[in-house]
Amino acid sequence: MEPWTPGRYWEAIRDERARLVADLEALTPDQWAAPTLCTRWTVEDVVAHLTAGASVGRWAWLRSIIAARFDAAVHNERRLAEHRGPTPADTLAGFRAVVTSRVAATGDLWAWLGEVVVHATDIREPLGITTAPDADAVLAVAEGFARKDFTVNSRTASKGLRLVATDSPFRSGDGAVVEGTTLDLVLAIAGRTTAAERLVGDGVPRLVTAITGARAART
Repeated sequence: MEPWTPGRYWEAIRDERARLVADLEALTPDQWAAPTLCTRWTVEDVVAHLTAGASVGRWAWLRSIIAARFDAAVHNERRLAEHRGPTPADTLAGFRAVVTSRVAATGDLWAWLGEVVVHATDIREPLGITTAPDADAVLAVAEGFARKDFTVNSRTASKGLRLVATDSPFRSGDGAVVEGTTLDLVLAIAGRTTAAERLVGDGVPRLVTAITGARAART
């Protein structure tokens, strides 16, 4: 398998953004205002968030998070507001403009790929859009999420569990088994309970408790 170099990560990020743009171009105004799997954010909000993530470099991110008193939720809402256009068409144009962007706040490119993979699914699943992310990209995200907490507390959520993918070589951790597709495992350890409910194994109740507890602590 081709190694995951920075160049390969950026190509995968570009491809997943472009795949999402193609889906967004077909949305109706009502769909742009629809809820997503990402709590409290509409489709348009999630798209604006992704545009912000592709537009804020390291020093701008540091200034923003300091101004937000290190509250990631406040930081995210402020940057989202900057990139949410007057209309959905404007918001989409902003996202389309950053498809090839190589701007990131850190060098954790697996995490920035994960942002696109997870948030694209946050949009697609409630709308019934069947487009799937690239399987190799999802596997790379799964390995990164199991290895380290970063944009989400994925490693913490999966602590003490054995994650087993049914559609890829992904295996991680020790303990009670949690089994499912690679994408559902990624979504679940990223905090999406709808994906966790599709998983099987003795470890599922423990995983659901971990992610619902973390969500409650943030609200």
